[in-house]
Amino acid sequence: MHHPFPLPRLNGAALAFVFLIASFLPLGLAGAQSVAPMDRWEYAAAAMGMIALWGMAVQFVTSGRFEAVSGKLGIDKVMAFHKLAAIWIGLALLLHPLAYILPTWLDDPALGWVRLRFYLTDPSYRSGVISLLAVIVLIMTSVLRDWLPWRYEAWRGTHLLLGLSAVLCGLHHAWAVGRFSAEGALAWLWGAVALGVVGVVAVLYGWRWWLLHRNPWRLNALAKRADRMWELDIQPEQGTPDLSYHAGQFVWMTEGTRRFPLFDHPFSIADSPKQDGIRLLIKEAGDFTSQIGTLPEGRRIGLDGPYGEFTAEAHPADALLLIGGGVGIAPILGIVRDMVARKDTRPLRLAYAVGQPQNFACLDELRAATRTLDLKLWLISEARSDIPDILQGRLTQERVSQMLQGLDPDTTRALICGPGPMVASVSDMLLGLGLPMQNVIYERFDYAAGARSRQDRARTRNILGIGAALLAGVAAFALNM
Repeated sequence: MHHPFPLPRLNGAALAFVFLIASFLPLGLAGAQSVAPMDRWEYAAAAMGMIALWGMAVQFVTSGRFEAVSGKLGIDKVMAFHKLAAIWIGLALLLHPLAYILPTWLDDPALGWVRLRFYLTDPSYRSGVISLLAVIVLIMTSVLRDWLPWRYEAWRGTHLLLGLSAVLCGLHHAWAVGRFSAEGALAWLWGAVALGVVGVVAVLYGWRWWLLHRNPWRLNALAKRADRMWELDIQPEQGTPDLSYHAGQFVWMTEGTRRFPLFDHPFSIADSPKQDGIRLLIKEAGDFTSQIGTLPEGRRIGLDGPYGEFTAEAHPADALLLIGGGVGIAPILGIVRDMVARKDTRPLRLAYAVGQPQNFACLDELRAATRTLDLKLWLISEARSDIPDILQGRLTQERVSQMLQGLDPDTTRALICGPGPMVASVSDMLLGLGLPMQNVIYERFDYAAGARSRQDRARTRNILGIGAALLAGVAAFALNM
């Protein structure tokens, strides 16, 4: 979410610290209360429920395009946390009732099963059961999204409703039967959390809907740039403010009567801020984009943004290494266009890889840029081409090594955008060739499981470290009560 007065943007370490402190707040408030003595496992069960409940509420913020949260992280890191946090929440909710019945089950297994059936069937616990089921279905439909016979927009709507059901029913469960949450400061905290979740949803789907209609854009021109790839020239209508962005960022776009946040899709800006309006490079590849080439000129467009840190400004460097695969050339093209417009003199190395020669977009413009910039260009097609400057094959480590010749790895930044497997492979190549990990930046809009880079694995370890800290907090709560 972008504000008239920009909020401070926290880095990953600061956000992790804030998240942990906030997650432990309910445990601290619960620990200050006096309740009837329980078994240690029951205290652990209560702590897991409180941690899961807080985590569900935070999920609405981490996925909500809020500048203070995602401004310095980029969409890949935010979504990696969002996915792993959903797994923590699901496990904590599953263990929550099991830990409650564990002492009884250890003494008398038959009585333990009776107690578990009571928790799952008694009407007073129904909201908690609904919350658990909503989280399970949410996680399952997310994992199976590519195999479900749903349009993407239907999945997003279902995801939202399941998330709301999970957190609101979970809050009701805490108020209704929670030993620590029925009254006192913790009850007030859960009330504030409920209002916060409703407020976030109102901003995401109310305020943003209003902005999409208050500040409309229009499709000025549509041009085919490659096989199934179109460039959209989008201009603000009278009264709509210009978009203030950096080359390489992206926007969420909707069109026509579907200008509602549930129907928007992310597209990189393939343009320079020095130009009027914006240009998007979009490939026909899904439910929404399959008809992109048929949009009539003059069609009203809704834009939400800009977002993302895939920019030269966010990653200062003496030299830039730009690598695009397929339609991943869009933000790369925007950075090149901006460097041409600004007469940037820094060394620039660009590799553009596609499957077929007809998939290349804007080659004449890229070739022309070599005459005005310190730019060396690698055009790579898996299929053979008769064009002299198009290389056959893939972007191998040898070719990446050639691109780095003459550049200082410590002062060179690599920006990669493309299919997940290509991004992971090239990222690892660059690390193997001596680029520091913080100098390799990439962006994907495909969050499905697949090839993982060394950077992905390091990121996962960091996020799992946050999960371990939460588990330690649960243990400390149980042992000290």
